[in-house]
Amino acid sequence: MSPFTGSAQRTADWQHLRVSHDDGVTTVTLARPEKLNALTFEAYADLRDLLAELSRERHTRALVLGGEGRAFCSGGDVDEIIGATLEMDTSRLLDFNRMTGQVVRALREAPFPVVAAVHGAAAGAGAVLALASDFRVADPTARFAFLFTKVGLSGGDMGAAYLLPRVVGLGHATRILMLGDPVRAPEAERIGLISELTAEGEATGAASALARRLADGPALAHAQTKALLTAELDLPLSGAVELDAATQALLMHGADYAEFHAAFTEKRPPKWQGK
Repeated sequence: MSPFTGSAQRTADWQHLRVSHDDGVTTVTLARPEKLNALTFEAYADLRDLLAELSRERHTRALVLGGEGRAFCSGGDVDEIIGATLEMDTSRLLDFNRMTGQVVRALREAPFPVVAAVHGAAAGAGAVLALASDFRVADPTARFAFLFTKVGLSGGDMGAAYLLPRVVGLGHATRILMLGDPVRAPEAERIGLISELTAEGEATGAASALARRLADGPALAHAQTKALLTAELDLPLSGAVELDAATQALLMHGADYAEFHAAFTEKRPPKWQGK
């Protein structure tokens, strides 16, 4: 996402998300605890627009995505989304499904790492939001459920059939997406769906600590690493190593690369600038 913008002003109030900023760490909380943070059309749109705005502003160096109450996110609201989509024509349905995919693309293409703090249910779209994050920090109550086939839809929703095999392998992904059965924390950790398993109730704190570590580190290096991980998923080795070479050559002109050498020489911690 290019930082250049035109007449668009920064959004002062996100009505369907709770957003806070702390010295480079942005925390986004899904805040409908009475509905297990079920997503509405407006929440999807706010997530899409917020991620685009944060990517343009370049003040965020790491983002924590979490849910209030007993769950991370139970997916799309049954009444407000599933019920409503039954009344839509094909054009509107395509608009909606493209919007959900845009949220996933925004998570993957944001120039900062995203850490999902998962507890309780991460179901349907909630499971995909966690999957699209760079890190999934979860406690033992976490359970991931890709429920799309259970409502009569393809398991490959919102990019899940692209992302999940690349995280857990084709065999596990086929079973998880085809059957829609929940994947509880022990299995999720075993197959690589969880990046870090915490004690119960500690996922949010651990996710915030990881985000702080990332935000205090070399932000440009992190951004480029994320970009290469995404870009190289579909490249042959020859293209990947060439892209790596071009990226490293550019970063070697950066302030952080020079700062590492100065800090090493002076026997002090680096003062990363993200440049």
